[in-house]
Amino acid sequence: MKFIQTDQAPAAIGAYSQGTMHQGTLYVSGQLPLDPKTLKTPSDDIKDLTKQSLDNVLAIVKAAGLEKTDIIRCGIFLKDINDFAAMNEVYGEFFGDHKPARAAVEVARLPKDVTIEIDAIAVKQS
Repeated sequence: MKFIQTDQAPAAIGAYSQGTMHQGTLYVSGQLPLDPKTLKTPSDDIKDLTKQSLDNVLAIVKAAGLEKTDIIRCGIFLKDINDFAAMNEVYGEFFGDHKPARAAVEVARLPKDVTIEIDAIAVKQS
């Protein structure tokens, strides 16, 4: 197993890695909507927060030598499911014609009291 680390995404805030690569599959840990340089959220708007979390996921994917189109699944954790439509709009724009499998669930609370967290699985496409 290889541990993936990049300064282009927020450093892990616990006992975990930003990502792990095992037998050609990358598992990206949940990414909060934190700017990797300031460790602050870009705003309170769910659209901005969704984009930041996705950018953090992509930074880890790229650090592993993979691309956005190698992402095969995402997990979306929302503090308020009423944010689903706005999140989904940004998510759709981010991925375009590439449509990874996805789950989106409402959760009671997330680290640092953010409103969204996104994880992913990626596999190098042949």
